[in-house]
Amino acid sequence: MAKPVRQRRARKPPRQLTPQHQNWIRSLLIYEDSALLAFNKPSGLAVQGGSGIAIDFDFLLGAFANRKGHRPKLVHRLDRETSGLLIVAKTSPAAAHLSAQFASRSLSKRYLALVAGEVAETRGEIALPLVKINSGGLDLMRPARENDQDPQAARTDYRVLAKSVAASLIEAAPHTGRMHQIRVHMAAFGHAILGDTKYGGLMVAGGKPCPRLMLHAFALDFTHPDTGAPMHLSVAPPSDLIEMAQHLGLDLEQGLVQSLSKLA
Repeated sequence: MAKPVRQRRARKPPRQLTPQHQNWIRSLLIYEDSALLAFNKPSGLAVQGGSGIAIDFDFLLGAFANRKGHRPKLVHRLDRETSGLLIVAKTSPAAAHLSAQFASRSLSKRYLALVAGEVAETRGEIALPLVKINSGGLDLMRPARENDQDPQAARTDYRVLAKSVAASLIEAAPHTGRMHQIRVHMAAFGHAILGDTKYGGLMVAGGKPCPRLMLHAFALDFTHPDTGAPMHLSVAPPSDLIEMAQHLGLDLEQGLVQSLSKLA
């Protein structure tokens, strides 16, 4: 008896980097030198591909491939919903140097976030271990419980830059790099980030719908991989976050002036 012929699944054609893709990624570029590139990633653009993701930042980096076809290398990531500063390395030595700084937490990362409610303290520290869970097919984090095995230490410093009864503008500096760390810490603190659908953030604040997660990677301080010189890069928050802050009566401009200095 003849064996049934197995149907081979048709392979998807490789994605093609179009001129529109190249123009888009180049429009996000804010800094370039011989060792690294820095971009202002918009909210909604995934850093890496995955299920249901048609276009991702890593794919778009093909626009910067050298003559040998070598692409810039990712050295850190941002959540898909988070906007802001993302740096990548042009060379393998630069990637190793920058990755080591991220791994050792020797660099400074600062984020801006709009959170629900009036945060009472001017500044503080949230030291709350986290564990990864799977809920409905999604990888999430939650605060560790007494019987959890191998919880991940996590610490976030925060400073209030502006506040009203409805919301507060905070600067957050994570000292560890856990997934969704700032989001989980602020939710556990009772001030979830506005628009955070994964961790209980309000979708409407002051009568205005939140267009997305109100979290922005604002600044990075690190040492240059080639020269060792101190580097500071920052990107202003996008218009949707600015408009939300203004609607809630928060002085974003004054907050940014304060945020030019490092958290003590």
